[in-house]
Amino acid sequence: MMHSYHAPKADPGSSKPEILKTAKRRRVPSTLACLVLTAFLGNSLAPTGAIAFTSPELTCANSWDLVQSLLKRHISFRGLDSELRERVIDTYIERIDPSKTLYLSHEISKLRNQLKGVFFAVQNGECGLLDEIRSDLVERYERMQEEVTSYVSREAYALDTDVRLILDPGKRGHPPDDEARLGLVIRLVHFTMSNYLSSDMELEKAKEKLIHRYELMTKRASELEPRDTYADFLNAFAGALDPHSTYYPPEAVEDFQIQMSLSLDGIGIALSSKDGYSIVERIIPGGATDKTGALEPGDKIIAVAQEKEEPVDIIDMSLRDVVSMIRGERGTTVKLTILRKSDTTERFDVAIQRDKVTIEDAAATLDFHEIEVAGTTRKLAVLDLPTFYGDADPSKRQSGRDVRDLLRQIREAKAEGVLLDLSRNGGGKLESSVDIAGLFIREGGVVAVKNVFSEVQILEDRDEDIVYDGPLVILTSRITASASEIVAGAMKDYGRAVIVGDDHTFGKGTVQSFIHQPGRLGAIKVTTAMFFRPGGASTQHEGVAADIVLPSLFATDDLGERYAPYSLKSQMIPPFLSMPSRVSNSLSSLTTPSKNWKDLSDGVMAELRRRSTLRVSSDDEFIKINEQLAKFAEEDDVIHLAEFIREREEKEAEKTASGDGSDSDEKNDQASDEAGASQPEDSEGKTGGKTPESYTEEEDEEPTPQRMEALRILADLVGLQETARSSWHAPQSASRLESSSSQQ
Repeated sequence: MMHSYHAPKADPGSSKPEILKTAKRRRVPSTLACLVLTAFLGNSLAPTGAIAFTSPELTCANSWDLVQSLLKRHISFRGLDSELRERVIDTYIERIDPSKTLYLSHEISKLRNQLKGVFFAVQNGECGLLDEIRSDLVERYERMQEEVTSYVSREAYALDTDVRLILDPGKRGHPPDDEARLGLVIRLVHFTMSNYLSSDMELEKAKEKLIHRYELMTKRASELEPRDTYADFLNAFAGALDPHSTYYPPEAVEDFQIQMSLSLDGIGIALSSKDGYSIVERIIPGGATDKTGALEPGDKIIAVAQEKEEPVDIIDMSLRDVVSMIRGERGTTVKLTILRKSDTTERFDVAIQRDKVTIEDAAATLDFHEIEVAGTTRKLAVLDLPTFYGDADPSKRQSGRDVRDLLRQIREAKAEGVLLDLSRNGGGKLESSVDIAGLFIREGGVVAVKNVFSEVQILEDRDEDIVYDGPLVILTSRITASASEIVAGAMKDYGRAVIVGDDHTFGKGTVQSFIHQPGRLGAIKVTTAMFFRPGGASTQHEGVAADIVLPSLFATDDLGERYAPYSLKSQMIPPFLSMPSRVSNSLSSLTTPSKNWKDLSDGVMAELRRRSTLRVSSDDEFIKINEQLAKFAEEDDVIHLAEFIREREEKEAEKTASGDGSDSDEKNDQASDEAGASQPEDSEGKTGGKTPESYTEEEDEEPTPQRMEALRILADLVGLQETARSSWHAPQSASRLESSSSQQ
């Protein structure tokens, strides 16, 4: 049953949520199935990040229809007022010159005044100003390319290690004149050259590589078509509403669906882009390429041919276009021309038949660890969940079903405790978070969603079956966001788990609706609601606080929703905690009561913290992390190239000493992307709050120190719970929910 009411503010001074007595409610059905809680593909339009769309339907004439669609549904803005106009203009300018190297400050002032009329113009199907800006950008990139080429081509050129750079473009601002702008470009050149030269690259080779980089920037800018310009205006408009509303061109819609379903039709490779080459970064296990054994990581793809067609040279082509050529209908064949460097450089062709590719890297996984604490060895399970995935077709793969199956394996393996690792989880499907939270509780409200009309829908777990009711620790971090914050927040409010990790999670408490547009117009993702924990608090800005805080390099002052431009303010609603949701020994669905959850007493939590603090204080890895955090806190926004080089050399020396002789060459210009689903290339000057998606990268083979300490905390918890179980016949100590028999 849907609960709708105008929500008064809850008492912000209460540290513990009240319990709302409720009759048994029907679980809200799949009315919110299309809602997603995280942005998977945020587009940034700069030449290094430009996407060449293939949709012919997006025109100036229909762009305003999409603007209206955004405004019609957004939780805060229902119309175009003066504040939103200024936001859109600022966001658009930020997108076309994020590094502050193209425009002078007085040119920005002029451009801002010109853009004041863009709304009326686009509304009337006139995009001449946007087209002029696009043409002007090409000229500005050509100018910068010429300046860089001229500067590094001099025989007298040498790396200047005395240069200093303000890292944040937002803080350094636009240069006042051409001399200052050129000086900024030159400083950036020296930092880039230092990266190239650090890998023992010859100076002349480094110059060639740098010049080619700027040539590619200009090429990408010149390849932008009118529809790219209109898409960028739409994204500027959406981004001015809040950090998570956005426009998706058709190709990005496809990528989004791949991320949610963990499958696609293709050949099963992850691609990256470097120096104009499309490089095989990784072979997806079980995919078509893996089955043929024809390709290896590091292979360069230089041409692509469809069946019975001539090959197309793809050198210097945008990765987005390359991916589009390689993907295709299952059962069809694509022919690739490959360069492979071994003792000699080989060139050969390989034909691969496209097939279904399953992306397992983002799926839930299970691992077991034996941890010794206080002389006792505990068998513990780690359930790693990188995202809340789920195909739009409920009969297909869903993260909730996968986690349920893994929890059953944990029971069969007789593990004594579970660590649910959400530390890399940036969110996903709203319903998946409700399903997964319901696996650990008996029944009741998991999350409430409040829309623009202040109507509140309570999404519940009504299934009384508890798949796992044993000791539970949840590992979180500053990049734990959105749907994962729903699970962590519900488990914390119900006293069901110990939350371990960074001081708090990312702090995203908003809900987005993903709305497909007609034909090949793509889709919009717009923020339509906010969500709330069972205790009535929103995770917006505040996140979910950890019960036990561990040192982490993510714990910086710029990582979180509160630092993102135009993030929505936090709110509260009355609590909707339901007593039947609390796990008790008499309600367990397990056949043996030995692992039943017992509410945490203040004494147990204090003892867990005490033991963890002692371990962390003497752990070498945590000591090093704390030293780095202290150093970060002392640093200002200016970096000295000489210091930058020294620190890099020290890190390389540490790697060599530890036997980690990894390649010290610069990172690829484009991060690898699952199964060829490309994402925009990054540019030098992104500003504003960092997003959790920026940090979700492949986990190291070795467990992080945070995971290992979380396992030790779990082992402690198992032991303390064993002691507590022996006294279950005695009155239970006060839990974090402070329950009483009158509330049962």
